[in-house]
Amino acid sequence: MAGALRVALAGLGTVGGGVIRVLDANRALIERRAGRGIEIVAVSARDRSKDRGVDLSRFAWVDDTAALATADADVVVELIGGADGPALTLARNTLAAGKGFVTANKAMLAHHGLELARAAEAAGAALKFEAAVAGGIPVIKGLREGAAANEIARVYGILNGTCNFILSKMEAEGRDFDEVLAEAQALGFAESDPSFDIDGVDAAHKLSILASISFGTRPAFAGVAASGIRHVIAADIAEAAALGYRVRLVGIAEAGAGGLFQRVHAHLVPQDHPLAHVTGSTNAVVAEGNFVGRLLFQGAGAGDGPTASAVVADLVDIARGEYGPPYAMPADALADMAAADSGARRARAYLRFTVADRVGVLAEIAAAMRDAGVSIESLIQRGAGADGNVLVVIVTHEAPESNVAAALERLRGSQSLAGEPLWMHILG
Repeated sequence: MAGALRVALAGLGTVGGGVIRVLDANRALIERRAGRGIEIVAVSARDRSKDRGVDLSRFAWVDDTAALATADADVVVELIGGADGPALTLARNTLAAGKGFVTANKAMLAHHGLELARAAEAAGAALKFEAAVAGGIPVIKGLREGAAANEIARVYGILNGTCNFILSKMEAEGRDFDEVLAEAQALGFAESDPSFDIDGVDAAHKLSILASISFGTRPAFAGVAASGIRHVIAADIAEAAALGYRVRLVGIAEAGAGGLFQRVHAHLVPQDHPLAHVTGSTNAVVAEGNFVGRLLFQGAGAGDGPTASAVVADLVDIARGEYGPPYAMPADALADMAAADSGARRARAYLRFTVADRVGVLAEIAAAMRDAGVSIESLIQRGAGADGNVLVVIVTHEAPESNVAAALERLRGSQSLAGEPLWMHILG
């Protein structure tokens, strides 16, 4: 049996501690599967004195995280986060030294993945990041290896557990967004500053990685149109249910003759679709291959156990010597595909307006739709609330997205509207 794979670990937060616990608990099984032992030999974190619930005395402590790149180790695991700064420096230096690099850092990969892939290939070193997307779900391996014979037409899914927890809680209990967000923060499902999650940025990072692996394109985070769920209210959840849908934050990517389409947006999902039944902090990814058909990957999208499990799975691959191009094909073979124009996409839309309770408002909205070439499938008006305003919900027939945008633009600045309209796509 070969000597043990020596690992240097940067970051001892929730996931870092989880990696140590996984290796301790399953040591014999992991050694049998990897064909050799996997041993942590050095660690680094900001606070040396913090009690993390694991014995750190057996590892060499390195105060300067960047120095892990030159430690006596075969692989560096990076769990400190951040698109730039110490994480990126450590990645660059580790790969330049010809050592394997494992990370859960989706932000860094979204912004610098192509550069790091080239560096890994040039050095003949492993760059692995299963934990960067969907926690413990082996979706990266599934797409990169299991579906390697397929042309993937579309990849989409629920990629952020915080948003899914909030939306499914609103759905189950009829509560509004702000109240459920506060509960999610108290339970540790949401950060004190939840912007990256609730504004769709975290999901956009993950989507750009999935799109690259699925379509053989360069990671293109800048091309992801991202919006979140902070403007969804309890009434939207209720109206969606009455129409036969559930509201989910869905990231969707497609590649075709028109370019690379990537978007993270709140969608109405039909109740008979698998994503409609994904609740709580669970993640799910759907990929559609031309021979394998629809693949569904579902499971825990975050947490110390699931994410640490994915990190250790990458270490097992490296211990076996099983790794290839990080994005499923050599970096220089990845296509540089232009962003697709979403305006030509045809879909049905859910539009919610908050309007003054007066004569002529519905006619004004209907005229804007008509003039923009948008046909109305259904229109629902609810009674006035305590503020005297009325909710109007429109579901459109299938129409180009540019037409819907034009209709909303026609209504911009109208004295009849008491707030910005909400536009949610209907998943088809």
